[in-house]
Amino acid sequence: MELDFLLAVEEDKEEEAQPKDEEIQPKTEQALDAAVRPAKAAVAVDASKPVCYETSRRSDTCEAAGDVRLVGRSQTIYVDTLEREWKTRPYCRKHDTYALSHVKEWSLKPFPSGDGAAPKCTSNSSATAFVISTGGFTGNPFHDYTDVLIPAFITAHRFAGEVQFLVSSYKSWWMSRYIQIFQQMSRYEVVDIDADDEVRCYPSAVVGPTFHKELGVDPSKAPSGVSVADFRKMLRSAFGLERATATPSGDRWDIRRRPRLLIISRRTSRGRAFMNERAMADMAGSLGFDVRIGDPDTTSDTSKFARLVNSCDVMVGVHGAGLTNMVFLPAGAVLVQVVPYGRLEWLARNTFAEPSAGMEVHYLEYVVQLDETTLSEQYPSDHLVLKDPMAIHKQGWDALKTTYLDKQNVRPHLGRLKKTFLEALKMLPHGRDD
Repeated sequence: MELDFLLAVEEDKEEEAQPKDEEIQPKTEQALDAAVRPAKAAVAVDASKPVCYETSRRSDTCEAAGDVRLVGRSQTIYVDTLEREWKTRPYCRKHDTYALSHVKEWSLKPFPSGDGAAPKCTSNSSATAFVISTGGFTGNPFHDYTDVLIPAFITAHRFAGEVQFLVSSYKSWWMSRYIQIFQQMSRYEVVDIDADDEVRCYPSAVVGPTFHKELGVDPSKAPSGVSVADFRKMLRSAFGLERATATPSGDRWDIRRRPRLLIISRRTSRGRAFMNERAMADMAGSLGFDVRIGDPDTTSDTSKFARLVNSCDVMVGVHGAGLTNMVFLPAGAVLVQVVPYGRLEWLARNTFAEPSAGMEVHYLEYVVQLDETTLSEQYPSDHLVLKDPMAIHKQGWDALKTTYLDKQNVRPHLGRLKKTFLEALKMLPHGRDD
């Protein structure tokens, strides 16, 4: 993720939605044959707003109602009520030029002048069309949820399933990973819209999801007052997760009376691996934890891994996309984020520490010291990387990422880590009645 964005997170939290341009009043609807015009949408688009408006520092959303005709192969939407053309890229990183270079631009246009100039409908629907993109940084779980899935949930929830996802820059492997989530949000098939030959007609359209905050939802800004707790409830339905809360079995002889601890492994990733993973597991086991080790790489079965995480009471891992699996933890569970050496506490806070509260997950932090990082084996003791991490930060995100995220592995002191695990244990209800 980009450094300039992360440094602006605090501004995002206070910023209210502002219009992108002057307000455009819709024209009176044209009378069209009932066979051509789709039925009215179940939830009307707010005609008092500009067609395209800024919903946060990160996102723009366009909404239009009337006779909506969508031509996917040209990324064009014709709307009879528009007076001018609008353009947008439907992805929640609007100031990130690299991310947007992988996101196709969409145009909302007035009907062409002249009778019969508008493209003829070949498919009609009474749902609201919702155009999103899976370009950008998708493929990294943190970005999958922060940039696409949670914003899509925020935007789609008010339509109560009467919304059809039209996905631009469609990736079949990505959609396979998350199709259960889309099926919870919509009663309609997901369409690879860039490859679509239809002229799809709807009573209304939304282009671009709404971003609130990292891995989170602001209920005060959500049209229907939903929260990230509602999103997590939806995930439990999507993946068949049994545990809403980190409550042990009522049977004191059940193995589930023992709290389960999951170590997020990064053995197949670049950097930030635990060098003493097995010793960590043995130490946790000696404290009474039922220990599991999991590596959520991109080939993992999402449903299977979600069920593993949901079965756990404590999840520990080095800062990275794998910690995004906290979305599957039951309420009352504990997330332990191991922060790599290099003054990265701000990054840890913005990405996982702050979102944990909204998910009703306890949060603990273990900050790696100089004698626990493999960087001390790669650089002389007087090198800036070791002596002055902020000097590396000032060189920009690429330098920071390459040095402290890609090149570094960690070896936590078992004594220090034991104290953290004991603190986590005290936060759980397991064994309190024994």
